[in-house]
Amino acid sequence: MTGFLGALADAWAEIRVHKLRVLLSLIGIAVSVGALTAVVAISEYQRQYQAEQSDRWGGRAATIVVSATTDDGSPVDGDEFDERFLRVSERFDFSHTARIAQGVMIPVQLPDGITDVGARLIDPAYSQIHREQLLTGRWLLDSDVEALAPPVVISEPLWDRLGRIPIIEHPTITVSGPGGGTYQVVGVTARQGFGDEEARVDLLYDAYRDRVDALPVDAWTQYEIWLESDQADEIGPVLAMDLRAGLPEGQTVSVSRSDWGAQPGAMDAQATFEMITGGIAALILALGALSLINIQLVAMRQRVREIGVRRAFGASSGRVFFSVFLESLVATTVAGIVGIAIVVAVLRSDWLIDSMFVGIQDVPPFPMRAALVGLAASVIVGAVSGFIPALVALRVKVIDAIRF
Repeated sequence: MTGFLGALADAWAEIRVHKLRVLLSLIGIAVSVGALTAVVAISEYQRQYQAEQSDRWGGRAATIVVSATTDDGSPVDGDEFDERFLRVSERFDFSHTARIAQGVMIPVQLPDGITDVGARLIDPAYSQIHREQLLTGRWLLDSDVEALAPPVVISEPLWDRLGRIPIIEHPTITVSGPGGGTYQVVGVTARQGFGDEEARVDLLYDAYRDRVDALPVDAWTQYEIWLESDQADEIGPVLAMDLRAGLPEGQTVSVSRSDWGAQPGAMDAQATFEMITGGIAALILALGALSLINIQLVAMRQRVREIGVRRAFGASSGRVFFSVFLESLVATTVAGIVGIAIVVAVLRSDWLIDSMFVGIQDVPPFPMRAALVGLAASVIVGAVSGFIPALVALRVKVIDAIRF
């Protein structure tokens, strides 16, 4: 133990003596280790961002979708099936269920006249299942059903046509026809991308259903259930069997998963991205290690007299070997830690994360895996770049110092 500590002290002393040479040679190592760490860390953020984007379209893992159809294409009795679904879901005690009726068109009074606008009739849990994001305002609540002017959430293009009245000023929309009346706008959903000009209104399913005798013929309703991923495969078949029991002839019920977790290879693109970028960073790191080995070998020829004198004063072969070996190991480890620290400081910036991953909700903490990968890479590079020069130093003899 004493010999190891002595060799470590010798290595640190040599680093301090040759600090300029060491600094110049290790800048590339610090940058390479930082790049490798950043690649692993960003891939974790990208994985979370991709999962959230998938959640907005297909629901969180695991989301089960239930829908009823008829063999001849005629409309399903929505009220009857709704009661059936509620009875079955109560037996399973689901915590998050939502009805979504689409294909509904409602006439809305806009500044330029009455316009038919697409509407979704949904339950409040829809926002949790799909990570629905709002540009401003709030989402729909269960208690909103009792409001005299039921709240609605509108899309940003429709908000533009209404004059972008601030939510704090309690804007309203006037709906004509069945279900007509005054609705209070409480939230606005952001555009889904460039060119999104869809004017849409999201209403509470029960609030709208209480105002009409029946849903439009063209409307179709599906039911979504958010479960634990390990429960979906077990509950799905049982739920389908219970819902199909006693169905009128000619009706069928489909139960399937819509979330990204049900898609085989859903994250293959992310794994490919990490592999390619990680390979590039590893190649840069290998080039940095090769450069460091060359510098160390050149420096070793200039230290022949020093090593020979140490051997003359009784330094053992092991002491010389480990002092040279640990010199590179300690230097690259310190360089790696510096590179990792810089990456951690940069990637913990909220501004940077929000700029790179627009709309991300659950920002993961800096992944420990990334820091460990970077630290392991710096140690390996130090060991490789120190081993060869240490072997050269081991062959130096006292007579070499006299001849040098």
